[in-house]
Amino acid sequence: MYLRRINKRACGKNHYYWALVESYRTEKGVKQRIVGYIGDVSSKRARGIHKSLEKCYSYQQDFLSPEELPEKVEIEPKKTRTERQREFGGVWLGNKLFEKLGLDIFFHQVNGAWSTLFKILVISRFYRPSSELHIAEHVYEQSAMEDFFGIPAEEIYANRLYRGLDRLLIHKGALQLHLKDRLGTLFDIEYDLFLYDITSTYFEGEHADSTLCQRGYSRDSRPDCKQICIGLVVTKEGLPLGYEVFAGNTHDSTTVEEIVSTMEGYYGTAQRIWVMDRGMVSEENLETLRQNGRRYIIGTPKSSLKKAQQYLIDKDWLVVREGVEVKLCPSPEHEDEVFILCKSRDRALKEKAMHDRFVKRIDAGIEKMKKYCEKHYGKDTGKKIERRVGRLLQQNSRGASFFDIRTSYDPQSKKTVLTVEKNDEQSHWNRMTEGHYLLRSNITDWEPQQLWQAYINLTDAEEAFKIHKSDLHLRPLWHQKDDRIKAHVLVCFLAFVLWKAFGLLCKKAGLGDEPRRVFNEIKRICMVDVVLTTTEGNELKIRTVPRPEKPLAILLHRLGLNLPERLTKRVL
Repeated sequence: MYLRRINKRACGKNHYYWALVESYRTEKGVKQRIVGYIGDVSSKRARGIHKSLEKCYSYQQDFLSPEELPEKVEIEPKKTRTERQREFGGVWLGNKLFEKLGLDIFFHQVNGAWSTLFKILVISRFYRPSSELHIAEHVYEQSAMEDFFGIPAEEIYANRLYRGLDRLLIHKGALQLHLKDRLGTLFDIEYDLFLYDITSTYFEGEHADSTLCQRGYSRDSRPDCKQICIGLVVTKEGLPLGYEVFAGNTHDSTTVEEIVSTMEGYYGTAQRIWVMDRGMVSEENLETLRQNGRRYIIGTPKSSLKKAQQYLIDKDWLVVREGVEVKLCPSPEHEDEVFILCKSRDRALKEKAMHDRFVKRIDAGIEKMKKYCEKHYGKDTGKKIERRVGRLLQQNSRGASFFDIRTSYDPQSKKTVLTVEKNDEQSHWNRMTEGHYLLRSNITDWEPQQLWQAYINLTDAEEAFKIHKSDLHLRPLWHQKDDRIKAHVLVCFLAFVLWKAFGLLCKKAGLGDEPRRVFNEIKRICMVDVVLTTTEGNELKIRTVPRPEKPLAILLHRLGLNLPERLTKRVL
């Protein structure tokens, strides 16, 4: 409910008066209606009337807090009922994690007027990811958010949430510094290993005015859509340290220098080890990393195995774990660098199966083309066959190097001849290197097992992207403005921080490394209103949270979380 000043012109004069207007929801959207007229009073007087009415009308809590309940009362059991069941567990857990990470205090200090909106955006993304419009029209009023945050449902609408996004983005740098200190304190994090990876997420719509939305290599298999690239840095525990948003046509290797300088601006340069995938490798990037004593462990393309060819057949492998072996090889190019040759049994079986499948498809395609040549006796179909061969090899690129295929037209037999030869040398190399990969590092005083273990932590960054895209619904994006796009990614980043913090709390409580099952159990908790009818005909409404079943109660006890039995009214 809000005040509206109305102007009416009559007899050549302007007449002003105040009206009290209420917003309400309909199937066609939010509409307004006039509740009452205040008259031509001063603006100060009008605001005073508005505040007094707001307490008893605009935000009327019709349930009783524990302190308002009578000590004794006679009720009619047959008239007892429950009503208005709403989602509670996800909001309650998100609120607990928000407080544990000190985000409520941080937001109140940097922008107290919008801190509650920031909290609504992040917690909604954490427990029930959806668009701002869906939050305003469904999520907020179907959950316990109104009771937690004290803002009536009719005052939460899409444009207000969009404005919250606009004001959130400016705090990105300060947020990352705050989280670094808070997470380090809570979980004893040592910021010595920086895992960096990059992904893309696509958009729906044209986004003609956006400089970030561009077409590029899509990791989501959506080359038809514009996209952005997101570079994420995480610790070896999988906790996010920071991120940057890049245009959708940005190559992975061109992002390294910006990410390194940005993260070192937050965390300093001392004792940092950068771990990156093979997409980041370029001589310029390696030269950048060597500056100022930076250390790195980086994956290399498959073709780099040629540099360690002579070490493949040696038997001096060291077992890291069952099915994985490693060895150190000197770098032929840099004395202060080593190669780590790795061999995985499971990866070898997978690559062998892939090679066999692609070779089988190419063989089948060649047989079809030979039959086609026989069928079209007397016609020169060489160009058509060449196009088919090219398409076949492109579709089965993993097996293309096993074959040398040529086409020619024989005028004597009057038919197109398809000559197929197996490339034995390349075939032997492909088979010999199945399951092998090569890492490179300028850390020369570590054992190969340590270097491999540090690199394998990069899967935590890959897992972070999976959570962003599946659990937090990072994609697809609908926002049209670059700042809104960046703010959307920031909300997802903060929700991911809540998710990882919850995962570490579960691990610390001995509940394993998979927090999804625990999270889904907590999400099932609902809030209901219990209505008691007294013998005098009055109704007492009590907002309650059902007691959890024994397995869930044990989980909450292990996590150190206590469910409230009653809710207390909260008014901002």
